[in-house]
Amino acid sequence: MTQPVRDAYASRVAEYIQVCGTIETADPRDRDLVASWARDIDGPIVDVGCGPGQWTAFLHDDGASVVGVDPVPEFIDEARRRYPDAHYAVGRAGALDFPPGSKAGILAWFSLIHVDPAALDPVLDDVARVLKPGGRLLVGFFEGPELVRFEHKVYPAWYWPTADLTRRLDAAGFSVVETRTRMDPASTRSGGSISAVLRARDDATHPRRRSDPPSPLVDK
Repeated sequence: MTQPVRDAYASRVAEYIQVCGTIETADPRDRDLVASWARDIDGPIVDVGCGPGQWTAFLHDDGASVVGVDPVPEFIDEARRRYPDAHYAVGRAGALDFPPGSKAGILAWFSLIHVDPAALDPVLDDVARVLKPGGRLLVGFFEGPELVRFEHKVYPAWYWPTADLTRRLDAAGFSVVETRTRMDPASTRSGGSISAVLRARDDATHPRRRSDPPSPLVDK
């Protein structure tokens, strides 16, 4: 997350929490999906870009060993205040402060939506670094037919075609096991999710296949 994105969220912490910062505001389908994903993981989970901490607390209450990280200190302060039994730390995707191969799962639930496509590969490489072989990743994102930049309420974000994001994950060493899309009745935006497993290190594509053609970008 860049400094402008951090500043944009830091200036709207109270508003964000009021609108979508509790687990009750999450789509029940998302809650079921995230809970089911986490229950299959034997080991520690990182909720990357946890915001005010609702998903971290949700997984903690469901029995997961989980820590939430976010680059916005104001979010972490709120998370610790609202969910004192869960664990939180300031941190960001792309520079996770965990040893290599130390985590069994990473949740990135709509937390990479502001990452410029040109900057996404190092972020996914860092996720792969932190996960152990066989570790699981669940990504939530805004799904669309083209890789398009749009005006999100807080800061510009990106629609991703599922196939394009799948190729990025494959190049980072992941095997995709499931993709889903759903339309929120209260929104014109389609949500997507990708569940993936990190391949064994000797099977992973490292160094990254730089010959893969980039996806066309459309700025709207």
